[in-house]
Amino acid sequence: WHTIVEEVKVFSVAGKWRGNRALLRGVYVCVRAHSLSLSPSFSHPLFVSIETRVQIQESVRGKDVFVIQTMSKDVNTTIMEMLIMVYACRTSCAKSITGVLPYFPYSKQCKMRKRGSIVSKLVASMMCKAGLTHLITMDLHQKEIQGFFNIPVDNLRASPFLLQYIQEEIPDYRNAVIVAKSPASAKRAQSFAERLRLGIAVIHGEAQDAESDQVDGRHSPPTVKTTGAIHPSMEIPLLIPKEKPPITVVGDVGGRIAIIVDDIIDDVDSFVAAAETLKERGAYKIFVMATHGLLSSEAPRFIEESAIDEVVVTNTIPHELQKLQCPKIKTVDISMILSEAIRRIHNGESMSYLFRNIGVDD
Repeated sequence: WHTIVEEVKVFSVAGKWRGNRALLRGVYVCVRAHSLSLSPSFSHPLFVSIETRVQIQESVRGKDVFVIQTMSKDVNTTIMEMLIMVYACRTSCAKSITGVLPYFPYSKQCKMRKRGSIVSKLVASMMCKAGLTHLITMDLHQKEIQGFFNIPVDNLRASPFLLQYIQEEIPDYRNAVIVAKSPASAKRAQSFAERLRLGIAVIHGEAQDAESDQVDGRHSPPTVKTTGAIHPSMEIPLLIPKEKPPITVVGDVGGRIAIIVDDIIDDVDSFVAAAETLKERGAYKIFVMATHGLLSSEAPRFIEESAIDEVVVTNTIPHELQKLQCPKIKTVDISMILSEAIRRIHNGESMSYLFRNIGVDD
């Protein structure tokens, strides 16, 4: 008799220059510390014309496979690499295929807007069809996205790491106030404030973004009013259009540290505008904290020239280049929780330990 140790295969799909090497290295070190028989492998996407071909470098038959994919600027190529890699593992008779996507792509497009589509539902369906049996992700833009999948989804939280950063790296954080830059992010700000025993402030009246209900075309009136088809007494009342009120800050920020919290930092215009408003109201130091630092386009330059003192994001998305352009950007490593999730799924252990003290609204 002999004991066969089940081996874990951890693959990174992204190519050499687009992969989140720091995050992968952290996951590898943490998983090795748990004494798992780990075989880290990097697949090599080969570009033939405009097609993507993924080649697995070793056997995955009967193995638990974890495919780690972080998003790059070329998000569509990244998704195709992920799908092809998962399908290759499925056709190679892998025992299970768990996708590890710290940032789920197209998560902002999770609602019907005008005559568009719910793209995150389409991406979820493609991943399930390709052969995923489990998904590990972090801080979905909307928790309801989990319902787009017909496989188990573990939506991990980065807030414990961000809260720890506040307590350890902001010396006078007791004199801080948690700020929501819009009413939409008030729940997240409330969660941070209650855990740190701090006050909360909400900025109201900012310019509406692309996700506002005003751009939803489902209540758009017909271009030509037809009075003959409907009786005047049965005419459908029109919805009163929204009017942007003057910018106001609900809460006291005078003489205090303002910590703006959100889930994604992409276009930083709204954060810069919020920081200017808080400065005008008397805040003497401004931090911005978020899970996913997309930091697209000219974001590093805008942050450097703004009233923001520090931007803290996790390494769910690689942003080494942005950090070189703007020293205000700081990184919090979350590879530890990803490696623990991998270990627990492989060993068939409960995941509830990773969701301690997390409420419905968190």
